[in-house]
Amino acid sequence: METTYYDHGTAAERWERARQFFDAKDHAGAARVLAGLVEEVPEQTGPRLLLARAYYHSAQLHRAEAELRVIVERDPVEYYARLMLGRTLQRQARHEEAERHLRIASALAGDFGRG
Repeated sequence: METTYYDHGTAAERWERARQFFDAKDHAGAARVLAGLVEEVPEQTGPRLLLARAYYHSAQLHRAEAELRVIVERDPVEYYARLMLGRTLQRQARHEEAERHLRIASALAGDFGRG
């Protein structure tokens, strides 16, 4: 099995590398590292959520949506995943569908509006 820079090292080393790529705004690079990490530890929310964010920021919106839907299906009260899913759907001009997730995220954050 050939190892590349993106999948070299322990899971902790790859997580740190992915964070560095993400922080440097190399979202596509972060996604390359995180895709393998998520495949290795699919049950962990942190890497999957960062992968979704990397996809979102690199305009891979369908991939971001797929990852966010996995998180929301597993944990329906995961506030940030709901918020990101709503924003991802908005960027795809799916406003009606986005609104549902944004309302849920707002409620989970305790923002019930004042009126």
